[in-house]
Amino acid sequence: MIELDIERCKGCELCTTACPVNILVLSAEKVNSKGNAVIEMSDPSKCIACARCAQVCSDTAITVYRNK
Repeated sequence: MIELDIERCKGCELCTTACPVNILVLSAEKVNSKGNAVIEMSDPSKCIACARCAQVCSDTAITVYRNK
């Protein structure tokens, strides 16, 4: 599972290309207070908690939690 700080997200989409299961997408509707479109998960149940998205995020907007 990932947690996204939408105020830090600038919608650069680095995480979308790093995601091996292709569940991160740029939202067509959600924007932060700066007017940036933000990332969202298309299907959270498919997340494998690999943390690649968090590793490539230059704004440290993503935190990954593994379900136990």
